[in-house]
Order: sequence, then structure tokens, then C-alpha cells
Amino acid sequence: MEHYAPHQGVAFEGYYSKFRLPSGAHLALIICSVPNATNKPSHMVSLTYYPLSGRPIFQRDHFVPRIDYITTSKANAFELRAEGLGFMRCEADENSTTTYDLTCPEWTLKATTRSRIPWKQGEPHSTPEGLLVRLPLPLHWHVHSFASTADFTLDVGSASLALPQEDRTGTALIHQEKNWADSFPAAHMWVQAHSSTSDESICLAGGKILGMTAYLLGYRAPGVSVSFTPPFALSVLGISPFMSLDIDWENRAFRICIAGLWRKIEVRASAPAEGGWFGLASPFPDGHRNNFLTESFMANVQVVVSERKQGGLLGSWTCWGEWAEVKRSTFDNASLEFGGEYFPERGADGAKKYEMV
Repeated sequence: MEHYAPHQGVAFEGYYSKFRLPSGAHLALIICSVPNATNKPSHMVSLTYYPLSGRPIFQRDHFVPRIDYITTSKANAFELRAEGLGFMRCEADENSTTTYDLTCPEWTLKATTRSRIPWKQGEPHSTPEGLLVRLPLPLHWHVHSFASTADFTLDVGSASLALPQEDRTGTALIHQEKNWADSFPAAHMWVQAHSSTSDESICLAGGKILGMTAYLLGYRAPGVSVSFTPPFALSVLGISPFMSLDIDWENRAFRICIAGLWRKIEVRASAPAEGGWFGLASPFPDGHRNNFLTESFMANVQVVVSERKQGGLLGSWTCWGEWAEVKRSTFDNASLEFGGEYFPERGADGAKKYEMV
């Protein structure tokens, strides 16, 4: 849990929790701080309720006076306390039990997790970056749980939104991750999904960093575990022997293909261009810049995993053999995000033009 706990002396730190509720709706909660912001808001708590149909979307951004990041034990247990709203608390037990207790006049969220799926099975401290997490990079990204089971209660006090009864109390799945370091990248993409019918997950993030384009990717399914980091998931001046990208904002589509010596993965994600997109503020050194990224939770994600064919006298894998498909998956109602330069409508009201309440 060391990577999930607060980091001292960083320019910003943000926690993202996405709940999949019983009706199929999603709930996104962000708790983020830019302690030394100069001319924009420093501390934000954002809540977005996203119905299965993608409309209407309930979203409230609270720029609170302060958020305290408190380490509560030597084992990296911690609490995030947002002034006037409540807290998110993470214990140092086996399941990294997380408690959410946040209340304001317009909404209330209370939840407690009772399981956790870390980045790598059997490795509770694993992180998408691997050894890269120790480097002084301008941005770090950690996935704490692909999907945590949680008991929850939710209330959204909006006359324009009829919250389904099953989304008021029950059991949800929570995806948990965080960012920290200097600021968000100039351009980035994010894809996340967990199957509602099988134990399969996909999560990836990346974009422009240090004059290069780099991605971190993890795909998990029964019998299949694929992870990629630079140098395989890296291109310089748009050139890479291992990775290819296609970022198509006009059609709200994204494709990435990464090949290692023995394994390859291709991910295609797309979402309807009209409706279902909402904007979020992003942390930069001067504070939170409004509407600098946009998300849809109505994406379709297709994953294809291939391996080199076995050959040779001993039937071993070779790095020059042909590719053979070993796994194909499709995720519906997945998450797709365009940020920074990949989001042409950033900084305006473009992503908020769809039906909001």
C-alpha cells in the first residue's frame, strides 16, 4: 500500500475512485490537492453520478478550503479529510479496507470496501510503473485496486434526477487509483473496465511526457496476465519498434498495440460522440484547470492478446515466430478519457454541453 499512501512534498496528489453501482450506473469520486496553487483552486472534491444511459449526469465540484493528507500508521494507513465534506480512510489490513464518509446538502456517500484486486495477483504492493515508480518522473500513476467489493449508501438530492432504488444502498465494485508528482501531462489517454460477467479487467494510461509518448498497461483474465511499461510501451518522435497508437478524437476512438518479445496486446476503445461525455478539472502547478479532460462511461473496449507460436526442436517460444491469438475480450460500459491536447474542447464548456443536472 506504500504507493497509495500520501506522498510528502509533491506538487499535486489526486485520488480517483469509480464505483459501478447495481443498476449499471457509475459514480466517480475525485479528491485532489495542489498545495501551492498560485491563481486557481487548490483543493477539490468532485462527484459525478452517471446513469447507465449516460444522461442526465449529476456532477458537483467542491473547491474546499483544505484537504488534509494524514498518515495514521507506520504501515501506511492514511486518511484524506476534506474540510466541510468528510473523509476517505484507508487501513493497513490485508484488504486495504477503505471507508468513504462524505456529506453535503446535495449528496451523501458512505461506503466501506471488503476486498481488493491489486495490480498483480499475490503482490499487494505491485504498481503499474514497476521500478519506474522510484524515479523522479514528472507524473506517477498507481492502480490500487482493479475492483474492490464495497457496501455503500448514496443519496443525490436533485429533483431532476430519479436515483434508482438499487443505487441508494447495496453492493458496488470500486476501481481505485491515484496520481502524484508535478502536474498532469500535456496530453493523455485513459481506459478502464472490469467485466460484469467474468473476472477480467483492463486498465491503461499514458500520453506525452518528457518529450516522449509513454504508456502503462495491465490486462487480467483467468489464465492470462499482461503488463507493459516502457521501453516497450514507449515512442520517441512518434517512432517505436514495439508500440503503435491511433488517437481519433473526432470519432471518439483510441487504439494501442504493444508487442514484447513473446506477447502482444491490442486494445481498441470507442464511445458515442454525442452524449455521455463530461468534463473534469485537472491539477497543474497553478491549480485546478477546469474542463481539461473528458470522460465517457459508455465505451466499448476490445482486447486481443497474442503470443509467439512455439517452434524449434524443444518447442520453445522464439522472438521471431508468428503471432497466434490466445485471448479475446470485449467490455461494455467501459471508461474512456481524452485529456489535454488530445481533448480539443479543453478549457471551454464543450464537454459539459450534454444533459447535466
